[in-house]
Amino acid sequence: MLTAIVGTNWGDEGKGRMVDLLSADYDVVVRYQGGNNAGHTVVNERGKFIMNLLPSGILRPETANVLGPGMAVDLEHLYGEVNALRAAGIEVEPGHLLLSDRATICLPYHKLLDGLEEDRLGDKKYGSTRRGISPVYADKYMKKTLRLGDLLRTDTLRGKLADLVEWKNLVIEGGYHAPAVTVDELMDWLDRFGRPFADFICDTTRVLSSAMAEDRSILFEAQLGALKDVDFGIYPYTSASTTLSSYAPIGAGIPFARLDECIGITKAYSSCVGEGPFACEFFGDEAEALRTAGGEYGAATGRPRRVGGFDAVASRYGVRMQGCDCLALTKLDVLSYMDRIPVCVAYEVDGKRTDRFPALIDEQNAAKPVYEYLPGFRCDIGGCRRWEDLPGAAKDYIRYIEKAVSCPIRYVSVGPERDACIRLF
Repeated sequence: MLTAIVGTNWGDEGKGRMVDLLSADYDVVVRYQGGNNAGHTVVNERGKFIMNLLPSGILRPETANVLGPGMAVDLEHLYGEVNALRAAGIEVEPGHLLLSDRATICLPYHKLLDGLEEDRLGDKKYGSTRRGISPVYADKYMKKTLRLGDLLRTDTLRGKLADLVEWKNLVIEGGYHAPAVTVDELMDWLDRFGRPFADFICDTTRVLSSAMAEDRSILFEAQLGALKDVDFGIYPYTSASTTLSSYAPIGAGIPFARLDECIGITKAYSSCVGEGPFACEFFGDEAEALRTAGGEYGAATGRPRRVGGFDAVASRYGVRMQGCDCLALTKLDVLSYMDRIPVCVAYEVDGKRTDRFPALIDEQNAAKPVYEYLPGFRCDIGGCRRWEDLPGAAKDYIRYIEKAVSCPIRYVSVGPERDACIRLF
């Protein structure tokens, strides 16, 4: 069984908690794109964990976890993340964690350039996490990066790095007028944070091919959501990678594989980190009430998330782009405080009503939400574990969302804990 778990919106939908729950049924969990620019939060009997680079299956000792060739890996961040888990009693060893020798290394100068560009843009900034993701992916497609496998070639590593540094300093010094980086300092960085992972680096394509041949199940864990995809999202306010399920086999290193199932994750309301169009955004007290109820602060950056009512227009588009077979609706419990629950059923763009998600940024910016309101359920549903336990208004809301996005809801999350989830079919 090859299954992708993906976001249908702007990211932060709750993918980590669902991967943690479902990984019990899978032998391998693979991250296939992105870097440490987003976080997946998992709460289980062992504590609360935030993973930025590591697959959420890392908390299960019997599950193999892979960082695929489609990823951009900040070794310093990975080093810190692994050691934090070890300090919490989670073993992370070769075999339990495997790093693709084809994955791109996000170097310190990528983070430097990310920050310099955001500062230069000022009010026109993209809302970057400043973690080097756009610069490192740009360099990847310029064919001017190091890959994890290069760490194993001590005879050629310094020469490759020297060529990159000479080229990159043309931009750092000449373009941004910032101090140049040196080969020595970067070699020290690679030695300190990269060498400890030498035994983790391998040909993960071969590993996953063997897993498929042995009929072992693989779960592909995406980062962010459909609306942050570099081709089909709210460009240019997107990530620099492909966040769609169709990229999962490619980014995982097994492009010849075919998915059996795609599970889309969507919140019971909307949230977004960073700049860009967000038609359903709440402001003032209304926003703060929802943000506080949902604990809406970025797992990677701590930034307050923008929040709003459920956006059926954007979600329906995201479901289609992801090719979802079913959905997991997360954080339904957060809406318990509302007397009535807003759902955006259409946009008004330049005076015309539409139920289509616009392709162009100018139209997305101009979109105004058209709301319908459903009755609230006004009770604590955190202890519900069966469909029958839910109040009628909560059931009606779930069925309404299913119809609005044209996709069945299989899971309903009513809390952050591993077991706080209802399976509908």
